[in-house]
Amino acid sequence: MKFAFSTLGVPGLPVSDVLGLATTAGYQGVELRAHPEEPVHPGIGPRERAAVADEFKRAGVEILGIAGYARVADPAADDEALRAELEGLLRLAADLGAPFVRVFPGGEDAAEPSEADAAAARRLGAAAEVAADLGVRILLETHDSHRTGAAAARVVGPVGHPQVGVLWDLMHTWLGGESPTVTHAALGPYLGYVQVKDIASADDTTPLALGAGVLPLAECLSLLADDAWVCWEYEKRWYPAAAALPPQLRAGREYLASLRA
Repeated sequence: MKFAFSTLGVPGLPVSDVLGLATTAGYQGVELRAHPEEPVHPGIGPRERAAVADEFKRAGVEILGIAGYARVADPAADDEALRAELEGLLRLAADLGAPFVRVFPGGEDAAEPSEADAAAARRLGAAAEVAADLGVRILLETHDSHRTGAAAARVVGPVGHPQVGVLWDLMHTWLGGESPTVTHAALGPYLGYVQVKDIASADDTTPLALGAGVLPLAECLSLLADDAWVCWEYEKRWYPAAAALPPQLRAGREYLASLRA
């Protein structure tokens, strides 16, 4: 099993410092939050992209994914603007050598769930060939309007393209009432990788050290393949009062590894 962490846990940290944390704490990968607040986002040019890719290569750390903010199930979104946003994320991932791009559903305002499903499937299907040409896979995160595995599968199943899958965020499927066994069965071949975290309760989602909360981490990891990627998404950006992530990284990785021992 391979472990990564998200730069959502270290907002704005320079790439060199992120890599220092990864190598020191023993992580094989990093998920890069692709937002203008961060050093790496679709607005950076070819020279910056090449420099980032080179830094990761020299450090021996993989860029697991580009965590974008495109909302593919929002029926009110402009299709052409969303197409351009998705293509920008895909090209960034390809330039950096990242295998995955994360997108959100964002279909909360749809009149019916089926409307959001259809919008997301249409847009993901349209982007799938670009993703295939670039060698990148688009992953719909279990989040907001589609927080369960069953809901995400309603979208990616009809798309029916190998370059479109699902990113399993354990917190959201748990909040949606799914056990890990049910989620894993629903996602089947669509699963790209898993984001883990820990929280005190459904009413208090402030990030905690892994193993200090209520999320079913052991059950989740027990279902995954031996070569699966697991990414710790510590939401420091949204909870600035939470404890700093860097001092927790090594212990967090060791805890996750112990669940598979």
